[in-house]
Amino acid sequence: MSNVNPSKLFTASCLALIVTAMTFAIRAGILSELATDFGLSDTQLGWVNSMAFLGFPVAMMILGLAYNYLGARNLMIIAFVGHLAGLLLTIYAGGFWSLLISTFLIGFANGSVEAACNPLIADMYPKNQTTMLNRFHVWFPGGIVIGALASKFMTDASLGWQLQIAIMLVPTIIYGIYVFTQAFPASENIETNTGTNIKSLFSPLYIFMILCMFMTAISEFGPQQWVGRLLSESGASPMIILALGTGLMALGRQFAGPIVHKLNPIGVLLLSSIITCLGIYLLSTATGSVIYLATAVFALGVCYYWPTMIGFIGEYQPKTGALGMSLMGGAGMFSVSVWNPIIGSWIDTARAEATAAGIPAEEIELAAGQATLGNMMLFPGILIVAFAILFALRGKVQKAAVV
Repeated sequence: MSNVNPSKLFTASCLALIVTAMTFAIRAGILSELATDFGLSDTQLGWVNSMAFLGFPVAMMILGLAYNYLGARNLMIIAFVGHLAGLLLTIYAGGFWSLLISTFLIGFANGSVEAACNPLIADMYPKNQTTMLNRFHVWFPGGIVIGALASKFMTDASLGWQLQIAIMLVPTIIYGIYVFTQAFPASENIETNTGTNIKSLFSPLYIFMILCMFMTAISEFGPQQWVGRLLSESGASPMIILALGTGLMALGRQFAGPIVHKLNPIGVLLLSSIITCLGIYLLSTATGSVIYLATAVFALGVCYYWPTMIGFIGEYQPKTGALGMSLMGGAGMFSVSVWNPIIGSWIDTARAEATAAGIPAEEIELAAGQATLGNMMLFPGILIVAFAILFALRGKVQKAAVV
């Protein structure tokens, strides 16, 4: 323990999360180029996208179970190898199937980062967990801002999608150096009895929240991941939209995190769902500069979804331990992997309907994007009902957590 440097391990964790976030942003920015270079339909692009979101929960389920035995260091090594291999295979991809494989590897690496770093940070900062976990999660939207701006500027400069993928190798190698040169702490401050973790997963409240995570994750990542295709003809820059939204999310998590944790998490989730539904509606109807305002509303809505869902489990279901947190995140990403091909098919269908309706060619992409966003209002709409019911029962939920 004396050789452990929490500051350096925290830096490594943040760098790994930045790589994770950049893979989301840059993939969103290069979808159109991939479609052109490899002759892919939007449905096929949806399957490629889904591999990142499938690899994530597979890693979190497997490594969440293995955390008590392998430890954070080995999980971080798995993440490093996955990122390195996935990025290189993407650069040299030859078509649809190689893109599927490489994207799955990246997704698996992303899930490995989450499975390793959340319990690692909780272990290193037992008296300051909430603050440090919030500071860690700042770098997901923060990394998306970095990736979105890099993608926009590199696309504008006609530097090619392969180079956009290659720039992510830099932070990958840096965090890898940290992982291989730093000592890691033993698990001392979280529930590490795997039997207790597994038994606690079967409570009705945990299962209910897993189902809700299916909706919160796609409410956040659906519009974000498809922003390039959905709003390419809206009169606003898709990558600037992505950078603006995630930048606001990063600021919200950095400065309002302590306030959120002092409030009832159920109330935060209910309010977030209402604002998210409004934000997606505005995105589905706005054009031009008004889209930036709609983006700000959407960002405010989804800002606290992910950390509040994870925090809810820590507060109300603590015996699930690192496994409970990992499976919660895994459920969210699995949901997105399932919905991505469906969203792609919504775009294809909406485009065909717009063409059949005689909409001018230059307006077809905008009509298809707006129709698809309209469909996405379903997700936060369901959550409004679910969290309203949970809010009405909050007294019983809190009492059960104490017991």
